[in-house]
Amino acid sequence: MASTGNLAESRDAPGAGAPLTVGWFSSGRGEGSYGLLKAALDTIESGDLPVKITFVFINRVKGQTKRTDRFLELVDSHDIPLVTLSSRDFRRSHGNRPWNELREEFDRAAIELLRPYSADIAVHSGYMLIAPLLCSEFVTLNVHPALPGGTIGMWQQAVWDVIAGGLDEAGAMIHVSTEDVDEGPVVATSRFSVRGDGFDSLWAEISGLDVGALKEDPGEDLPLFRAIRNASMLRERPFLIETLKAVAAGRIDPTGAGEVVDLTPVVELAAGG
Repeated sequence: MASTGNLAESRDAPGAGAPLTVGWFSSGRGEGSYGLLKAALDTIESGDLPVKITFVFINRVKGQTKRTDRFLELVDSHDIPLVTLSSRDFRRSHGNRPWNELREEFDRAAIELLRPYSADIAVHSGYMLIAPLLCSEFVTLNVHPALPGGTIGMWQQAVWDVIAGGLDEAGAMIHVSTEDVDEGPVVATSRFSVRGDGFDSLWAEISGLDVGALKEDPGEDLPLFRAIRNASMLRERPFLIETLKAVAAGRIDPTGAGEVVDLTPVVELAAGG
């Protein structure tokens, strides 16, 4: 089902000119997840990304939310095998036990559903579940919206941590998924400035104000919060695509055994930064 051995060796075999095969995991919750998948599909279709997505797994089902349905429709429109298993329904069917007691059971159920499919690597792109067993079945890369040593957890907290710390830059990393959440080996980074044009006036607006109070009101409507998030989203898509290109070309080892590659220059070029 999954490639857990040496990727370089497997791709040096006969037929090594074939595209890198990727399994895509997402929760399909919002614009970020949708945009990342669509950007990858568009780049594949343009011929600039030598990748074939062999399946998409989503831990939701049709009808849960309009945004999820839009994500599912995108997958269907490209004739990609779609595997769904609602984590919400799974928990309900298991007596609403705490999720930390169900993670491995859910992963086992997902693994069974995915047995007909194979991939060189997998990508967690907006996949919101901790997946202790899935990451042992697949060589999996996770997109995390913070730089190494930064926030562990949700993108919202990553933005607030930049604001609370008065930082000069933000960014993202792509790392190997392990049982230790957001702490697997880093394979690529990308960073951008949150100072200068478009930012300085927004920093000035909150000078001397308590960040805890700002989180309450106006919350995510804070102009500086929105500006940092928008700048991050603008770069997430080319960052993931450039990472996959580098994996396909052998410049990044997806097992995390190689050096960390700084993709900032090419990502900034793509983002117009």
